[in-house]
Amino acid sequence: MKKIIIAIDGYSSSGKSTMARDLARRIGYVYVDSGAMYRAVTLYAIEHGMASPEKGVDTAALVNALPDIHISFTPAGNDGIQHTLLNGKDVEREIRDMQVSSLVSPVAVIPEVRHHLTALQQEYGKEKGIVMDGRDIGTTVFPAAEMKVFVNASPEERARRRVKELTEKGENVTYEDVLENIRERDHIDTTRKESPLRKAEDAVLLDNDNMTIEQQMEWLLKLYEDRDR
Repeated sequence: MKKIIIAIDGYSSSGKSTMARDLARRIGYVYVDSGAMYRAVTLYAIEHGMASPEKGVDTAALVNALPDIHISFTPAGNDGIQHTLLNGKDVEREIRDMQVSSLVSPVAVIPEVRHHLTALQQEYGKEKGIVMDGRDIGTTVFPAAEMKVFVNASPEERARRRVKELTEKGENVTYEDVLENIRERDHIDTTRKESPLRKAEDAVLLDNDNMTIEQQMEWLLKLYEDRDR
């Protein structure tokens, strides 16, 4: 079967990463979490004093530091998850915390950051056989992707999922704080001038508000299999 590029876009905490990762594993494709790349840049900015909740983001300093930020991924390990490496260090846990979540959208609106990471993401897709999820994969990174999906769910449902995920990791968070963060990220993602979050015209919409993970995967696999019939 001819290898293709599969782009899965959608809102924060809509479940797109879980879907993309599982689909890639089942069909033998490479999986790339583009959101993890933006989170890694954000973590670098925090650790180097370029971003904080109080002062925001020092855009000039971060743009100058981009050549020193190297992001890569490990193969999926025993946990079934592909870990993100920032300058050779495994930061998979650190990039998922609320501090990074609260600052990743302001970092992601910086045009130079988007251009830098888009170029890296496009390198991953040169050989095809890739599933990539994010906010602008089907519109900006791979506008010619052969299969595009746009994932949506209500902010309230996404907040419930995110609280469960963070609580299971031992983090002390409240539903109200997570819901506020999700709504703020939605606003920033959809209104930014550079590659805003939107559904590509040829993307298939998946509203997974009331779907289990198994139902989502069944839907996604059918979409993949049907396109080659």
